[in-house]
Amino acid sequence: MPAPLLIHTIQQLVAQAIEAAREEGVLQLETMPEIQVERPGNSEHGDFATNLPLRLARATRINPLELAQSLAGHIPTGEIIDRVEAAPPGFINFYLKESWLQQQVDTVRQAGDTFGNVELGQGRRMMVEFVSVNPTGPVHVGHTRGAVLGSALSNVLEAAGFDVTREYYVNDAGNQMQLFYRSVLSAYKQTLGQEAEIPENGYKGEYIFDLAKEIAESEGSRFLDQDEEQALKEIGDIGREKMVATIKDDLTGIGVEFDNWFSERTLFESGEYDTAIKILGDNNYLSERDGATWFNSTMLGDDKDNVLVRSSGEPTYFASDIAYHYNKFIERGYDSVVDIWGADHQGHVPRMKSAVEALGVERDRLTVLISQMVTLKSDGEVMRISKRTGNLVTLKELAEEVGTDACRFFFLARTPSTQMEFDLELAKKESSENPVYYVQYAHARNASILNLARERKIDWSSGDVSLLTHPAELELIRAMLQLPELVDQMARALEPHHLPHYATDLANSFHNFYENCRVVSSNEEDNAISAARLKLVESAQIVFRRALELMGMSAPDRM
Repeated sequence: MPAPLLIHTIQQLVAQAIEAAREEGVLQLETMPEIQVERPGNSEHGDFATNLPLRLARATRINPLELAQSLAGHIPTGEIIDRVEAAPPGFINFYLKESWLQQQVDTVRQAGDTFGNVELGQGRRMMVEFVSVNPTGPVHVGHTRGAVLGSALSNVLEAAGFDVTREYYVNDAGNQMQLFYRSVLSAYKQTLGQEAEIPENGYKGEYIFDLAKEIAESEGSRFLDQDEEQALKEIGDIGREKMVATIKDDLTGIGVEFDNWFSERTLFESGEYDTAIKILGDNNYLSERDGATWFNSTMLGDDKDNVLVRSSGEPTYFASDIAYHYNKFIERGYDSVVDIWGADHQGHVPRMKSAVEALGVERDRLTVLISQMVTLKSDGEVMRISKRTGNLVTLKELAEEVGTDACRFFFLARTPSTQMEFDLELAKKESSENPVYYVQYAHARNASILNLARERKIDWSSGDVSLLTHPAELELIRAMLQLPELVDQMARALEPHHLPHYATDLANSFHNFYENCRVVSSNEEDNAISAARLKLVESAQIVFRRALELMGMSAPDRM
């Protein structure tokens, strides 16, 4: 079982100090205030700090520095806390005991691959649905950002104690699929020497003709003799299956795996679509206008109502989405759901949350993250991302160009709500300028040190961690211990983009340690400190491996 987070321990100490001050009559507070604890940017201000006295100053009419001094006096030191100090204008700073920091080296070693895990989720069931690109073409660079985000977020949520399902929603119904089917059939006819035109708004990429050629090779010319609609159905099904297989392979190539591939078609085949629409009607959220069925989302605060079923009787994709969320929350009973959508769907978020509420599900159980646009640059020029014109920059091409790890690191390193520029030249550099190389090199350096020690038959299992007193050693320990807090923070905020920055900071601390502290020495007088430092290196390797694993990256032993 993971130990309580250090930051939570400090929050509890502050809460106890507030209670003590209330009992003494120093503080007149009816309720316990929110206690915010942070890591100061300047290490001279302690390992942790809170500005609570500043925030309470107006309500209590007490000088914030005096309040800080009063509260600090009620906070005990002990096994973990070395000292607590009040600082102007109204901070309380906490300094950790050096002996406790040293002991954490063994704690990390004992935790091994579970280090960083927390119990925030307590087994609650959560679905992360991401990518979900129409199976009408390969995954392109823009989709890759959402793929990496969803994959890393799922890893973080699992580390935080949630029971996570990774799901891909296969949009295999509707107009776009019909266009795809007609595009494949036309390309198939052209491949076999017949005249046929790709529909004006159809899919014209080279991959369509590759797909048509594959079908012609495996199926022959039999579709040419069939009725147009029958040929369209059969060749469409084959094309869809092949495209889904291609998407799976491309995503697997960058370590993005799914537990479920959920077909939109099944919502109609199972009757769940009809059930979901009936619930909306029973709850008085539907109306008929001009032969169409509308969802009265203005009743739930939206700025306009939305068509669910067109006057032709054809459902909109929004209607399918409502049925899909009925399936997620009511049929399968997920406690919470995270959808990751592209920037072009940002305007649809309010109505989707309203639809969930109209189904009788608390709207806060659904969170939608938006993955913004990506600009890919090579030699200073922007590379186009266009599935239909044939000017493709696909996930597969990018992964082959820069490698899987660079793909994942760079896409994850920016908050998804901001547009990003992916620099191909930087991603391919094998130098400290490239953060991917810099972080993985730190892990490889760890491995190299440990391998050297093994070659020299050094046993560090009983190393005395109390010898780890150099500032660079203590800095590295502090950096390592931030991972569990970070996992908790990222899981609460659904923000895995902090991971690359943490890994880079950890690499900074390790490289600083390496430059200042010789680990393996041929001098027998250094055996004791060498054993202690090897313990530290082993612990650091565990944390590097864990951080890289959460990002979905490899942890190479040599570079």
